[in-house]
Amino acid sequence: SGVFIVGPMAVLPMLGLRALRAGAGAQVASLARLTAIVGWLSLLVAVFGFGLMSFEEDLTFTTPWFLTSIILFSVAVTLTLSLVAVRLMAAAQGENPPAGILWVTTLVAVVVILLTLAPILLAYYLTKPDDRG
Repeated sequence: SGVFIVGPMAVLPMLGLRALRAGAGAQVASLARLTAIVGWLSLLVAVFGFGLMSFEEDLTFTTPWFLTSIILFSVAVTLTLSLVAVRLMAAAQGENPPAGILWVTTLVAVVVILLTLAPILLAYYLTKPDDRG
């Protein structure tokens, strides 16, 4: 279920930028609200992840891949809630964004996508079984 919450957190800002370029203010406002909602819901994924972690004996907060994923996830959620959703909502309401804000928001959206995918890929590669028999 975490994929259905965290995945849209990575995709919705990009859709919002596309709608912004197309001049669809109502759609941008809707996508900005959804981005904020999914950003807050993604915190549930972290809570459930900590709960599941407590059942694993080999896993602690100091396990490198787990600690890295916590840090990257925190950065992604912070950027989503404090910058991306807020700027999309401001653009939807017709506020003139500062020069270059579309470039900055696009860059932040790409960073959020990378920070969202990095813990997943890191966890996969660090936990996959050795193929060398």
